[in-house]
Amino acid sequence: MEYGLIGEKLGHSASKEIHGMLADYNYELHPLAKQEFAPFMEQQNFRAINVTIPYKQAVIPYLSWVDETAKEIGAVNTIVNRNGRLYGYNTDMPGFVYMVRKNGIEVEGKKVVVLGNGGASQAVQAGIRHMKASRLVVVGNRTITEGVITYQECFQEHSNADVIVNTSPVGMFPNIDASPVDLAHFPRCQAVIDIIANPFTTKLTAQAAALGITGITGLEMLVAQAKYAAEIFLDQEIPDARIDEIYRNLADKDKD
Repeated sequence: MEYGLIGEKLGHSASKEIHGMLADYNYELHPLAKQEFAPFMEQQNFRAINVTIPYKQAVIPYLSWVDETAKEIGAVNTIVNRNGRLYGYNTDMPGFVYMVRKNGIEVEGKKVVVLGNGGASQAVQAGIRHMKASRLVVVGNRTITEGVITYQECFQEHSNADVIVNTSPVGMFPNIDASPVDLAHFPRCQAVIDIIANPFTTKLTAQAAALGITGITGLEMLVAQAKYAAEIFLDQEIPDARIDEIYRNLADKDKD
């Protein structure tokens, strides 16, 4: 494999299509069961790859070098093989920041609640800190660690949140009838960001629209992070205008 995406379940991924529109290389979806992951990384039989759930943190011990953004986040989603040495990057964070700013969502000085605390959440949290939120609240529903609260605590103590960001898989295809929260708990909410890319409209963003709240899903972030990854793969710049062009192409297909 020259270029591609590794993860445990990739059937819903649009990455192959996106990279096919971004650059002239063969990009493959390469699902890996957990027992296949270590041999794959040890063999290094690739030129460059993207990494998704559940391997964004598991790849780090195999890397010779990790960039500062990925170090801060503690997760890598882009790896380049340079003469047998693996270099790791995180393009999720700049992809998230691009999407938020492109849609005119104001984060600076706002209280932001992030739902979920996995690898994708770490990139989003870094992006929110980068955009200077006044308060960042992280909510988990499995292992509650230091700095992470329960949903019940969130509803009781942070109903005045300005922005809600879902980084959990709740609502992702094929479980499209699920939603991580009822927005009725957040009467002051001004914007909802659901980083799920499929479906194009999640149950959470549909509720936001019904309440007159700005709501966006993660397809634009997916395209943006892919553009930044392709630049690293090829060591060349790709115009930001390509993000919007590819995003609109995919969005139009979804609406057909």
